[in-house]
Amino acid sequence: MQTYLWQNSKWPQMVWNDARMGGLLAEVNMLRGQLSGRLAMLGMKEQNDSMLDTLTQEIIHSSEIEGEQLNRDSVRSSVARQLGLEYDGLPMKDHHIEGVVQVMLDATQNYSARLSDERLFGWHAALFPTGYSGPYKITVAGWRVGYEPMQVVSGAFGHLKVHFEAPPSSVVPKMMGDFMAWVDDDALDMDPLVKAAVAHLWFVTVHPFDDGNGRICRTVTEMLLSRADKTEKRFYSLSSAILSHRKEYYEKLESAQKGGIDVTKWVEWFLITLKDAIASSLSKTEGVVRKTRFYDKHRNTPLNERQRKVLNMLFDGFDGKLNSSKWYKINHCSQDTASRDINDLIAKGILRSTSKGGRSTHYELCE
Repeated sequence: MQTYLWQNSKWPQMVWNDARMGGLLAEVNMLRGQLSGRLAMLGMKEQNDSMLDTLTQEIIHSSEIEGEQLNRDSVRSSVARQLGLEYDGLPMKDHHIEGVVQVMLDATQNYSARLSDERLFGWHAALFPTGYSGPYKITVAGWRVGYEPMQVVSGAFGHLKVHFEAPPSSVVPKMMGDFMAWVDDDALDMDPLVKAAVAHLWFVTVHPFDDGNGRICRTVTEMLLSRADKTEKRFYSLSSAILSHRKEYYEKLESAQKGGIDVTKWVEWFLITLKDAIASSLSKTEGVVRKTRFYDKHRNTPLNERQRKVLNMLFDGFDGKLNSSKWYKINHCSQDTASRDINDLIAKGILRSTSKGGRSTHYELCE
């Protein structure tokens, strides 16, 4: 019979090899320092834009890990509105998304607030405002009850594979009380990033809700990462990195939940994934810094709205190569206007053409 992590006699006193974490933690912290330094080079608007992008990605990708697709414009608009940030997109409002965004913002903006059952119940109610998960009625704003045993399964009916079996619902209140007390115990002698990793595994192992455990678990993790960074500003998205390795993510969780009380391998995987998330953010900020420097250099250079639009797209990551046909399609202008805009930027030393000529001519930034 399978023995799960929560059935271990020493649960929840998980252990890990700190010595094996030393080098990895040093790498992660070095990247955190580099990201902090890079962001310090940016103005307030650029920092806010970066935070808006990060929170939007985190919310969308955390839901996507569970197979739920959220409208990007609605999420971005909601984040911007609730944080009082500028946003030039369409003001799209969706009551479900408003609640999802409120959950993440409560976790990250109020990261120092204690974790309580009332707070977690509020998050859960925001994710399931109708009381249903799809066609199924669930317990909302309360710990799961009944339906024993709760199992995570896959496969067709009659050929189901049990990946994990959660603790009985009768012990969930006690287990979650222990979990929340541990999360808010500032006297614990442990690295805050390791604490986030262990909390992630602990929460999904208890599986305290009928549904939404993964999303709320990642929300708790974001809260702990905000505590580690000591700021409500989020500039890297862990869920984005997890989504890129979703299959491995579930495999690592399943392995840890079926293993012994030593969770070193899970913590290592978590830190490696966190390193990827920060490295990705660091790479993106390089483009933001380039854009900032460009506009500082050309603050007195006359640029029309069409030119600024395409230049911003080039700095943010243009899809494919820029040519005159794409220019007039992007700006809904004539071919002649596109040619004049491009030639003007070439004359100003902002764009340069490739050497192919004719219809194969493409343009790129000189910077």
